[in-house]
Amino acid sequence: MNNKFTTQSFFKAKENKEKITMLTAYDYSMAQLVDNSGIDAVLVGDSVGMVMQGHDSTLQVTMEDMIYHSQCVARGLKHALLVTDLPFLSYHVSIEEAVRNAGQLIQQGHAEAVKLEGGQNMAATVKAIVNAQIPVMGHIGLTPQSVNIFGGFKVQGKEEITAQNLINDALALEAAGAFSIVLEAVPEALAKLITEKLHIPTIGIGGGRYCDGQILVINDILGMYSDFTPKFVKKYANLNIDINTAVTTYISDVKNSEFPKPEHTFGIKDSVLDKLY
Repeated sequence: MNNKFTTQSFFKAKENKEKITMLTAYDYSMAQLVDNSGIDAVLVGDSVGMVMQGHDSTLQVTMEDMIYHSQCVARGLKHALLVTDLPFLSYHVSIEEAVRNAGQLIQQGHAEAVKLEGGQNMAATVKAIVNAQIPVMGHIGLTPQSVNIFGGFKVQGKEEITAQNLINDALALEAAGAFSIVLEAVPEALAKLITEKLHIPTIGIGGGRYCDGQILVINDILGMYSDFTPKFVKKYANLNIDINTAVTTYISDVKNSEFPKPEHTFGIKDSVLDKLY
């Protein structure tokens, strides 16, 4: 728990067949909570656009958004590795711009690694960012920034051609220098095959049991986001119920003068009050 988890820890974990644990976080308080619990790595995901900003996809998230939330999360971490997403269009226009934006997430957002979506088509970009001494986590399968191309949030790699493309994507990212790859919404057997072919760790989110690690959105596992719950999510709490109960009880207490009580207030001497007019 006292040892800092790094990109090198990812390689050691795969070598030792130890599962890697990751969760998202978007603010200081949540980052501190998951870090104190012993999580290996934290992702400031562009999922912030959906669970924090209320958008129906990640496409509206900006570099400014990611830098701000990355800064907040960085302040709450001592043990976990901080990975921050490069948002939509921040790495697609040119390789030079991609490197510059990745550098901003490191310099200004205090990230320790960046994540981007895409496979063979992004291999040259990944290589350039890695050459700039910035660790890169890949992301293939269901890539939410490509939701309009996919026609929705759908499982990827179910056919021979698409499955082979995902294998090729993973190998290309590894060759480009990525230190790990997220496999999202990929059939379990295919994710297992990819994991066995790679020397770098795979992190599953809907990739099944055989990935080298797992990641989920913190709001999903705590039951705080109810707009949509993917099949691959396991809820470990239902805080929406607890929060609703707490807020409705607070409303009732205020309206019925049950809150605040004397123990929640501050006093002043009568001698001081007597002199006031």
